[in-house]
Amino acid sequence: MSEQPIAFDRVTGWRFVHAVKYFLTSEVRWRARGLLALLIAFALTVNGLNVVNNYVGRDFFTAIAHRNQTGFIRQAVLYVVVLAGSTVVAALYRFTEERLGLFWRVWLTRRISRRYLADRTYLHLREWATVENPDQRIAEDVRAFTATTLSFTLMFINGALAILSFSGVLWTISHLLFGVAIGYAVLGTLATIYLGRPLIGLNYRQLDREANFRSDLIHVGENAESVAFLRHEGRLTARLLRRIDGFADNFRRITSVNRNLGFFTTGYNYLIQIIPTLIVAPLFIRGKVEFGVVTQSAMAFAQVLGGFSLIVNQFQSISSFAAVIARLSVLVGAVEKEPPSAPTAVAVVEADERIAYEGLTLFSPEGGREVIKNLTADIPRGTRVLVVGPNEAARIALFRATAGMWPAGVGTLVRPPLDAIYFLPQRPYLPPGTLRDLLLRTGQEQVITDDQITTALRDAGLDSVQARAGGLDGEHDWSVMLSLGEQQLLALTRLILARPAFAMLDRVNAALKPAQVRQALRRLDENTITYITLAEDAESVELYDAVLEIDADGAWSWRRTGRGTSAEAR
Repeated sequence: MSEQPIAFDRVTGWRFVHAVKYFLTSEVRWRARGLLALLIAFALTVNGLNVVNNYVGRDFFTAIAHRNQTGFIRQAVLYVVVLAGSTVVAALYRFTEERLGLFWRVWLTRRISRRYLADRTYLHLREWATVENPDQRIAEDVRAFTATTLSFTLMFINGALAILSFSGVLWTISHLLFGVAIGYAVLGTLATIYLGRPLIGLNYRQLDREANFRSDLIHVGENAESVAFLRHEGRLTARLLRRIDGFADNFRRITSVNRNLGFFTTGYNYLIQIIPTLIVAPLFIRGKVEFGVVTQSAMAFAQVLGGFSLIVNQFQSISSFAAVIARLSVLVGAVEKEPPSAPTAVAVVEADERIAYEGLTLFSPEGGREVIKNLTADIPRGTRVLVVGPNEAARIALFRATAGMWPAGVGTLVRPPLDAIYFLPQRPYLPPGTLRDLLLRTGQEQVITDDQITTALRDAGLDSVQARAGGLDGEHDWSVMLSLGEQQLLALTRLILARPAFAMLDRVNAALKPAQVRQALRRLDENTITYITLAEDAESVELYDAVLEIDADGAWSWRRTGRGTSAEAR
């Protein structure tokens, strides 16, 4: 993790402004602008009522000082009416702020989530290590960004309105008091920035360290059985303790800065209570002002100082907010730009009826070692191929390169569009959802009937799975509920229901018995799905038309089975 200083720089500031502007000019702009206008109207009303309350309070306390019973009762009633009105407006103001914050968060989270899952961005972020904890940034930082941006924006608007509303009150009471308010706020702001500026970088790192700790805890939960079988608790404990030490050490630095900042800001706020009285009380003693002016000046001084002193009073929150903006800025920048290109690239040509490798050489990501050398093979639709050999790295590279997921290589790959090829990894992926969700591709819900799904499950010998799941719409933790063999058969059933032109299968025999593998491949044949199987051993060769063998040094040989006995090697 980088320990370089994190700053709210020009690029981050530009992205912040762009994010706000984009929201207010997006497809939801009219609702967003309407809610924002309503908030500003409430803010104006609240500040207007505060000014009225300031004068009512002055007359209320003056009536007390003069022992004026009638005036006291009249002003007390008016005081209650103004406070009641302020309460209603403040509650509606808070409600509208929360609704706008939620609306903005939902809109921004949806936008980033779509971009995160588009064009395999999530994969590029992991492979190129451009962003740490993108999941935490999408879930937590977007929430903090929208809520805090709105809160601070309204805070600054209210501060500006308070300054405009109460500066005139202070000026009419005492020119000196107005000047003291301005000077005190400026000096306090400069001192706060000087004392608290390390908090931005510290808060940035704290968010990442907390996320790393949470990620390791999630890892333990997701791999509980494997951890227990391997008795890996010791190393995981040591790793978790290092994570705890990391975020605790960083948080200690935060508390040290907060302590120094607290000494200053607490004293700063205490003095606000007494400064106006020190200046106005002598005027009352000399009979130049009424007693209510003393309390009026205290309230007006606090309002003006509150507007001018937002940085002083909110610096700790602002520093955390700046860290959130910086983190979200990095994420948005990463998901919106093109992924880094590999130093070499495989040319991809789309053709509907075949998969072919023309002079394909693949390199290992680390070190650039050749794992496959100058592979040339043509696999027209209907040609079933078995890929074998001791070179596991080569098989994995070929599997991923065909899917467009291998970073380094040269040559040409000819294949249909990816929607026409189904890739089945050794360990099947069973996403959360219902059994129906597991078995149907997006868009097939209205095409594949329940009877077809049930028949496919029965053909795979998975009737019991449907019964245990409580039907097609039962949601379960499939990786816990099903054995690895059942998971693989379920994935093969999904493949058959998808009916792609080609399927590439990675070591399906690792979780299935030979008889199950043969049955599954025959079902693919019956559904006219051309399959390419990657395996360690050349078993069930009779189910294939050709065998591609890749040696440990990356050389390869291609031979036909059945009637053809010709062989070609490189």
